[in-house]
Amino acid sequence: QVQFVESGGGLVQVGGSLRLSCAASGSTFSIKSMHWYRQAPGRQREWVAGILRSGSTNYEDSVKGRFTISRDNAENTLYLQMNKLKPEDTAVYYCNTLPTAAWGQGTQVTVSS
Repeated sequence: QVQFVESGGGLVQVGGSLRLSCAASGSTFSIKSMHWYRQAPGRQREWVAGILRSGSTNYEDSVKGRFTISRDNAENTLYLQMNKLKPEDTAVYYCNTLPTAAWGQGTQVTVSS
């Protein structure tokens, strides 16, 4: 089993930046890829970005060029640098594997206009 603890969310104005962190613990040796997901109010949870152990990355179209996913394999930590934030980025952000394991509590990101 793997557990995730997300942090770094907050309230930011349009155009601002935040850096999210995710600490993974437990059976982390089995993790091949790590991903960020988000869930906006009244909407289904959606995939945002992913990174393989090799460092290869992929992004959902709406965040390409604005978000950067990275990982520290030695520390079992995942990051999401979010720049040029928009109101539509407002959501609870979660990290997880794919396929997903148990969800953490997430971290709230609110972008105010």
